[in-house]
Parts: sequence; C-alpha cells; structure tokens
Amino acid sequence: KYTQFSICYYWINSLGQKTPIYSRSENIVIPSGKENKTAAISYNHRIMPHENTFSTGTYYCNVKWNDVQKMGKGVFVLARGTGYVETSYGWEILVTLTAILAALSITATALLLWKRK
Repeated sequence: KYTQFSICYYWINSLGQKTPIYSRSENIVIPSGKENKTAAISYNHRIMPHENTFSTGTYYCNVKWNDVQKMGKGVFVLARGTGYVETSYGWEILVTLTAILAALSITATALLLWKRK
C-alpha cells in the first residue's frame, strides 16, 4: 500500500501563493523479510536557479500515498541578490564615539584651566 507515493516540493511566498518547484513519483521495492516494518528513506532535493527566480519564502515537501498525505514543517529561506554585502557600522560608530568623547574631554579640560586663571 505504501510502496507507491509521490513527492512534491513547493514554495510559498510572503503573500501565501503556492508555487510548485519539482515533483516525482516513487515505487519502492520492499526486500524480503522487511514487510510490515517501519522504514525511513531520505530524499534530497537541490533547488537550482530558475528563469523565474524564487526568492524569500518558505519551502515545503509534501508526500502523498493513496489515502495519506504528509507535509513537512517547511524551511524558511531569505534570498538576496548576487553581490549583496552586509553592511556593518561597528567600527565607524566606535571611532565616531571615541572622537566625540575625546573632543568633549579636551574642551572640558580647557574650560577648567581657563576658569582657574
């Protein structure tokens, strides 16, 4: 009963629209002595670039037997265009803050010395 099934991969975008990516049918032969036992088989699918470039969204796998259907929990993918460089302003903020504090310190010292005279 469960030796014939189909696997379907699809993508759901942020608007909830479902886009099929790939599907295939399987017919598994059960080895002698393994009948009526639970088995797990892994299937990998690599999403290749497509002319309609897929983007950020959740990707799912769905398996259908005759009367049973199971859907995976999904994998969220954040897609970015090529050449994207994540900006980090950590060093710039640190240098700016240090320069401001140094300027304030010099100004405060100068004012204190000027008031003494």
